[in-house]
Amino acid sequence: MIAVTGATGNVGRALVERLVTAGRPVRALTRGPERARLPAGAETVRLQYDDPAALFEGATKLFLYVQAGGDRTPGLLAAARAAGVRHVVLLSSAIIEPGADETHPIHVMHATAERQVRDSGLAWTFLRPGAFAANAFQWAPQIRTGDTVRGVFADARSAPVHEDDIAAVAERALLDDGHEGAAHRLTGPEAVTNTGQVAAIGHALGRDLRFTELPPDEAGPELFPHVPPGMLTALLKSFAAMVGTAPEITDTVREITGRPARPFAAWAEDHTAGFRN
Repeated sequence: MIAVTGATGNVGRALVERLVTAGRPVRALTRGPERARLPAGAETVRLQYDDPAALFEGATKLFLYVQAGGDRTPGLLAAARAAGVRHVVLLSSAIIEPGADETHPIHVMHATAERQVRDSGLAWTFLRPGAFAANAFQWAPQIRTGDTVRGVFADARSAPVHEDDIAAVAERALLDDGHEGAAHRLTGPEAVTNTGQVAAIGHALGRDLRFTELPPDEAGPELFPHVPPGMLTALLKSFAAMVGTAPEITDTVREITGRPARPFAAWAEDHTAGFRN
């Protein structure tokens, strides 16, 4: 049995679907099982902390989403180990690298989770993806209502990774031997600017979308609805550093899964429904 936290998130949902398709027993842990809409082959269980041992009964592997446990992560890991879990695959972040700003809130969050996993006594594998292609959903409200996307840093370059490519690597790390103690850095196959991402979404929709750049000091919560307010300043600083800088591009997805990572244009084609009314 493989337990999956964050089972209704972008990566967790894709992973659950993959494991069910592969015929593997999977327990999807989510705070809202009644709204989960996960495959029938998954055992969907409410993630609650009053009896954490019950969450992992019969499980030997765990996929852990950093924000699933929050401050309760050490207790969650201890309960998993006591119940018989032996290996945890953690969805971390590419921000964890030598020379990184260790005060950055995203670095703090993921470095803390990695340390907690290391201290748990479980075998571990860390997945460190760069920019998620799904971050482009931040523009969805504007795209649904018009052909102009207002945003910051039009020329910021990243190598966005498809969430199903992350899930494919997680699947192999959970099912195959040899990933214990590894930290896999995951990216998409090519660099693309914010302007290029919006154009690719427009092409997938059959529309001519345009990106209009705003000064960073005009960027408010309405442009980043899923970003906690305390992180926005740090994120804008990170985005500024992406202008004129070549992003890291790895071949990890192909090395582990046997097929190359999908470009952002393919992600846009896969997610047109998310940008339509």
